[in-house]
Parts: sequence; structure tokens; C-alpha cells
Amino acid sequence: MFIERKFPNTRLRRLRRNNNLIDLVSETSLTSNDLIQPIFIKENLNGSEEIETMPNIFRYGIEKALKEIEDIKNSGINSIAVFPVIDTANKDSKGSQAANSNNFVSTAIKAIKKEFPDIILIADVALDPYTDHGHDGVIINNEVDNDETIKILIEQSLILADSGADIIAPSDMMDGRIGLIRNALEQNSYKNTILLSYAAKFNSKFYGPFRDAVGSASSLGKSSKSSYQMSSKNKEEALHEVAMDINEGADIIMVKPAMPYLDIIHLIKDSFKIPTFAYQVSGEYSMLKLSINKGWLESEVMLESLISIKRAGADAIFSYAAKEISMEMQNK
Repeated sequence: MFIERKFPNTRLRRLRRNNNLIDLVSETSLTSNDLIQPIFIKENLNGSEEIETMPNIFRYGIEKALKEIEDIKNSGINSIAVFPVIDTANKDSKGSQAANSNNFVSTAIKAIKKEFPDIILIADVALDPYTDHGHDGVIINNEVDNDETIKILIEQSLILADSGADIIAPSDMMDGRIGLIRNALEQNSYKNTILLSYAAKFNSKFYGPFRDAVGSASSLGKSSKSSYQMSSKNKEEALHEVAMDINEGADIIMVKPAMPYLDIIHLIKDSFKIPTFAYQVSGEYSMLKLSINKGWLESEVMLESLISIKRAGADAIFSYAAKEISMEMQNK
């Protein structure tokens, strides 16, 4: 007896028969233009030195940094984020060197922009690389004082803009700083300087290797940044933070960290339709890279992690693996 078998009219596996078909119908694409390479530049360093807690990542002296940036550009990446590693002798309780127009990072930015005028250079605005206590602001009466910190952040922002930074990125999480920095930029003929606000920066345990890299970990000790960075338990608050910073003049919004906060990336992009960046932070990078190096995970997991961030809604991604991934994509 013949029994007619009814097969599905739609077979989704038809579109998965080979890699060319998979790529043809893919919903998400990741290119070198989506990637931003962070780079650590260290004061009074000749050459480079490895960062123990970040496999394959180094601190660079200025001359060596220029060679590294050339390699980054050759990989297809056109955007870098500069993070200074300040000599301990130049740190104090107020982070005064951040407001010194002739400071180390200002010199480094000028050298980079002279050598690579077309590169998009993002400069961090925060005091933690400059303070001897490791916090992002000035401590008064045993707490980080919001308004006194902003006064220094404004000076720091103007110096970075004057040095040639294309984008300045306040990562400090002080209330109201975006509006005051924007006003200062406008009043000082820096109306075209882009503001990338770390609006949704969470008080995460994934930042440890970065703090080792910039030398703030030992200063911070067991002290917490919970009074100014967001609680990982909140997402409505992230929307509030983003709305405030957009209203104050932010051009781009940052979510940090990335993979543990994919829901936040999606929510912000869907709600505000504003350029939204995400930061695959040091802890995310290091746990994946160490696992790859030890053979515990296949190397493709790094690319997979970046695609997940892009799929969630990020327009661009800060990643320590940016150069490596970009080279892989160029050679594919």
C-alpha cells in the first residue's frame, strides 16, 4: 500500500548547502571598517613590553607605537583608540597630568596624527590613568566628587581635541559631563570634535587585565567603582543614561562590556537609532585568547564573539583582537 509522504514546502537547509550560500544570505556582516584597535602607549618606554594578563597584547613606546599603527592600517583597520600608561612619578590624587597641555598622551597623539593624518584617533577621557588611587575622578571626603572631577575632564577634553584627536571618549561616568564638555568644545572652536560617550559602562569584573595594562590595578586595590559605574543588574537605567547623554550632545554611544551585555546593545540601538559602539573588554578578550592559545577552544571563537556583538546591534566594536581578525578576513 502506497502512503504519500508530506515533506515541508520550506527547507531551510537548502540555504546552508555550502559556505557561499551561507554567506550570500547572511543577515550580519563584519568587516574591517567595523573594528577599532585599542593601543596602549607607555610613557618613558623604548620599544615594547608584553602585558602578562593580555596574551599577545603589548604596551608601546611612541616610536614602536607608530610601527604598530602602520601594521594596524595594513590589516585594513582605519580606527584606533589610544590609552596612555602614565609613569608613576606623574600620578597624583587629582590626576593633574591629565590637564597638562604638554603631557605624554598629547605628545603621542600629535606624533600619530603627523604620521597618519587620515587615521581615526579616539582618545579616552578619564582620570584613572593619572590618579595615584586608580579612580576615575577626584576624591573628596572619601568619595569620587562628580563636579570637581568634571572641571578636570573639561580641560583634558580640550587638550585632547587640540592635540588632534578626532573623537574624544569620556569613559568616567560622571553625571552631566557630556553637556559641559560639549559646551566647552563649541566655545573653543572644536565644534567638529566627535563625542563618544561611555553612557552604559557597567561596574564589571571583566576589566581586570586592562587595569593591569594601564597600571591602575595596584592603586585601586579592592576599592570599588560602583558609585559611578552602572550596576550589572540594571537595563532601564542604561536607557536613562543614554537618553541623558544624547540630549547633552553625544554623537555616539558606547556599551561596555560587550558580550555579557548583548541585550543592552540591542535595546539601546533599537530604542535610539544612534551610532552605537561596544567594547569587547580585556577580560572578554583574555579568556578567549588564553583558551585559544591552550587549545581549549578553536580560534574561530574570537570571530564568532565579534559577530555576536555586531548582530546585537553594534555599529563598531573595540577589540584587542581587531588587527588579528581583520588580517584573517583580508586573507580569507
